Amino acid sequence: MRISRRSTISRALAAATLLAITGSARANETPPQPQGAKARTESEGDGAMERVKQALGRARRAPIASPALPPATDAATQRRAFNGLARRKTAPDMERRARADMDAARAALARERRAASARIAQALGLEAPEATALAAATPAPVTRSRVPLLMVSSAMPVAVLRTYAAQLERAGGVMAFRGMPGGMTKVAPMAKLSAEILRIDPDCNGPACAMRNVQIIVDPLVFRQHNVARVPALAMIPGDPTQPYCERDDASPVSAHVIYGDAALSGLFEEFARLGGKEDVRDALARLAPR
Repeated sequence: MRISRRSTISRALAAATLLAITGSARANETPPQPQGAKARTESEGDGAMERVKQALGRARRAPIASPALPPATDAATQRRAFNGLARRKTAPDMERRARADMDAARAALARERRAASARIAQALGLEAPEATALAAATPAPVTRSRVPLLMVSSAMPVAVLRTYAAQLERAGGVMAFRGMPGGMTKVAPMAKLSAEILRIDPDCNGPACAMRNVQIIVDPLVFRQHNVARVPALAMIPGDPTQPYCERDDASPVSAHVIYGDAALSGLFEEFARLGGKEDVRDALARLAPR
């Protein structure tokens, strides 16, 4: 059969036209766009929060179980435990070393305390011999019925206290403070002040300094017994005023008079005699008389 050439060409043109139309249609189609990362994150976060809320709701609705105590150990188990502890092996060498270490630690602590005390004494000018001399300073034996007691304060000038100490040494009297500088729990300030008052040479430092033979006491009771609110104040105390105040009471004998005034000790004695206590101060005045 004869094939016409024109027919073949027409069919080829038609096929090409169809392919062109199909490609154009596919090119005009819009491809699907993938979902963004932000949107996926928000969606997953919302879901997670919802699951958390549901879990919390279930936890609140669920009953809370009481904590259960461990079962009590029976007597046999306890006995075996104690027997095991009793049969444990000891190490004598280790115990010996532990005791030696404890003894060494105690000895080291004692040495440190002694060294600290020595440093404090040196800083205050109260080395061991001087502190011993200060502690041993006692008044002369009392042979009369009344003892001069001068009540003073740490607020007074040290020079005035030193002058009174020199006069009290001659009269055989005692110097009394109501309390200690810095409080009753602090001894070092009082020891320093006492050393400054009792040194014969104010410029002397060290253990070789000569000290006055005057007793310094801290006695709040004697201030209260005599209603002393200002100092200096002189009283003539029956008996021994250096007896610890914790061993006395408010009923202890008191002075017949209390003389106030920042005057020489002899002037205070004379005022005491003028008020009717001449016999009480006669010996003290005789001791203070110029020689």
